[in-house]
Amino acid sequence: MAYILIIEDEKKIARVLQLELEHEGYETDAAFTGLSGLDKFKSQSWDLVLLDVMLPELSGLEVLRRIRSVDTHTPVILLTARNSIPDKVSGLDLGANDYITKPFEIEELLARVRASLRTIQTKPEQTSVLKVKDWTVNEKAREVHRGDVSVDLTPKEFDLLVFFIENSGLALNREQILTRVWGFDYYGDTNIVDVYVRHLRKKLDLADVLLTVRGIGYRLKE
Repeated sequence: MAYILIIEDEKKIARVLQLELEHEGYETDAAFTGLSGLDKFKSQSWDLVLLDVMLPELSGLEVLRRIRSVDTHTPVILLTARNSIPDKVSGLDLGANDYITKPFEIEELLARVRASLRTIQTKPEQTSVLKVKDWTVNEKAREVHRGDVSVDLTPKEFDLLVFFIENSGLALNREQILTRVWGFDYYGDTNIVDVYVRHLRKKLDLADVLLTVRGIGYRLKE
């Protein structure tokens, strides 16, 4: 059972989120200001935080900054206004795992919650070593090895590989990949993702596990 903290100053929205999440089997609690939300976050262990950007007493971005100063693992999904691109960029830079724009469909929010929880459940804890096929990927050293053989990856190739591993089993669209690997403010051609996927497949012989999902993007087999 996952425990989800909702930090949202609009009480009606917070209540709807609680009802929907509890209907899905999650345990929830809500806070309506930045300071009270931060206090509740520190009071117990949470599996995920839904965090509004516009909060009284303490902004959502400041709450996120303080959360990440003590906790780098708990997923945080930002609730942002439709046109608040600077907030989205700042939130991702501060360590938010995802964001959803108001007004949103509850089905989309629930899907993002499930995806974030799957990511944290499948990511190895307290380690910087990941595995894909017969390759060992050391996040801290930014090295990829197979036995005594190492492969040189560019910084973006390495980041893309780690993102696929952390989200193995999930179908990822190009926009998601661009946002998390290239940054929210990337305005180049989305075909850059296809180019880098080809590089990874060739350099690491991943054609049989790094699959194309027709009409969506790519998926790394678990």
